[in-house]
Amino acid sequence: MLALVTGRGGLPARVAAAQAQPPLVCVLEGFAPESLQADITFRLEHLGSLLAELKARGITDICLCGAIERPQFDPKALDAATLPLVPVMMQAMGTGDDAALRAVMTLFEQHGFTIRAAHDLAPDILAPAGILTDVTLDDRAKADVSRADAVLSALAPLDVGQGCVVGAGLVWGIETVGGTDHMLKHLPAGARKAQAVLVKAPKHGQDSRADMPTVGPDTIDALAAAGLVALVISAGAVILLDPEETIARANDTGIAIWSREPG
Repeated sequence: MLALVTGRGGLPARVAAAQAQPPLVCVLEGFAPESLQADITFRLEHLGSLLAELKARGITDICLCGAIERPQFDPKALDAATLPLVPVMMQAMGTGDDAALRAVMTLFEQHGFTIRAAHDLAPDILAPAGILTDVTLDDRAKADVSRADAVLSALAPLDVGQGCVVGAGLVWGIETVGGTDHMLKHLPAGARKAQAVLVKAPKHGQDSRADMPTVGPDTIDALAAAGLVALVISAGAVILLDPEETIARANDTGIAIWSREPG
């Protein structure tokens, strides 16, 4: 039996809809997904109790899906079942995103659960290859893409982020803890004049069972608001939510979407 441990956004509902049997929906407090009702709402300080309840309900498989920023942790709210997990949780919260997720997945695995990737449960959510929009990228934009690739490759060992904004050869933004939306909202004004591009891709060596890069209509809206001209993603390695609406919004705003083949 499958449980979704969810965060915000439309991905959890997409995964749930693809299952023959409705999964158990477990929502981290403060990070409710779109169009999906919670069966269980839990706090990080009660993770041990959640694990016990999942066992009692006969859950065997877990899928972590949806957007979650690092939640506040209140030691005074810890329950007895979670106390033994505190050393691992504290160590995880002091690491990069991928390392933190690995630690969380290890906790679930140590309690006998199998971690399932969202794209394995719903394969059609992955972006297909090709130029997905009517607009394409010119040579200058492609040079900026190469620059962003180099930056992301250099940062990968530091477990920083999955996105980089480059325009006119200059790096205008790097995704960090706040995520893509935060980065786009706080770009310098010059990024618009530079006709910058956003490159979003998995980090090298990233565990793809959780935190797979995800884009959708809201990403296009954020790109348009920031004055960017293109979104470049990795085919088969980035989740594309609501493809028709995403592509339609990109065409309406003149933003190119290039989904590149691996390598």
